[in-house]
Amino acid sequence: MEKEVAGVKVECVVGDITRQNGFDAVVNAANAQLRPGGGVAGAIHRAAGPGLEEECRPLAPIKPGQAVITGGHNLPNRYVIHCLGPVYGVDRPSERLLADCYRNALRLAEERGLSSVAFPAISTGAFGYPMEEAAEVAFRTIAEVAPTLRSVKVVRFVLRDEEALRVHEQAMARSLP
Repeated sequence: MEKEVAGVKVECVVGDITRQNGFDAVVNAANAQLRPGGGVAGAIHRAAGPGLEEECRPLAPIKPGQAVITGGHNLPNRYVIHCLGPVYGVDRPSERLLADCYRNALRLAEERGLSSVAFPAISTGAFGYPMEEAAEVAFRTIAEVAPTLRSVKVVRFVLRDEEALRVHEQAMARSLP
């Protein structure tokens, strides 16, 4: 499914965040230390190679809602934007912190003049954010930020399975005009 909001194409696909050919940046659902871990962070670090961890070291730690940018190393993308999502029920206000992840990632993409960014479903894995709520926050934030974007023209959500895709497509239909 795809929609357009303020000239920005927003789409949802099932796939592997480390295989987003043709995208300027992928977003890492990072941990505070920007280290390899499980889930998205582990997959991105494994695919990017050891240079990514080396580049990340001086940028850590980051706080929930913050984003930093590095090179893509062995990924097919020029950049990785690392966001620390909130741990649901621990980092508060969770909704604002999650929205800040999307807002700050898109701001970094704009600052670099990037045209395309691929996001995972930030905080919905080990950080326990309910998928439906997280998708609503993501699309509301995209709708709010899209009119300010000049270079970013494509935002993709790369989801782990058909159920996550269904949830995101429903949230997109509700949240994007």
